[in-house]
Amino acid sequence: MTKKINPNLTSEQKLVLFEDGTEPPNTSELNHEKREGSFHCANCGEKLFDSNTKYESGSGWPSFYQSLPDVFETKTDHLLGYARTEYHCKKCGGHHGHIFEDGPNPTGKRYCNNGVKKICGMVLLPFAFLIISSIAPSTVEISISLYSTLFLVNNLFAASQ
Repeated sequence: MTKKINPNLTSEQKLVLFEDGTEPPNTSELNHEKREGSFHCANCGEKLFDSNTKYESGSGWPSFYQSLPDVFETKTDHLLGYARTEYHCKKCGGHHGHIFEDGPNPTGKRYCNNGVKKICGMVLLPFAFLIISSIAPSTVEISISLYSTLFLVNNLFAASQ
């Protein structure tokens, strides 16, 4: 694991990824993200989840029932006074959330992931959310906003080939 912190991360991202922070529930735009694609670590870009494993858990945080193979390391934390399984990006060590045993089939797991937000006046901005989408078969549109622990890469372009 290379624990190199991306210099473009915000202080909120650094807090969540490397200082055991979290954001309040129901504040991430990733909760409502429904497009096909994949979710990547905001620090190092490692692909962590496919969008087809995302589901609405009711927890207030983006949730997935399965990660990609061999992308996380886990440890037990007791910050709330009881044991929880914390997961970190294997490539950079960034903290993404906790794994619970109350998820849907086929795994029964809930990867409860941070999806940090920033409030800027009346506008809510997602953190490090990258979307690549197809406008036409030979054109790709890239939208970036630089403030999350995850970002989504949309597979529409690949599907149109």
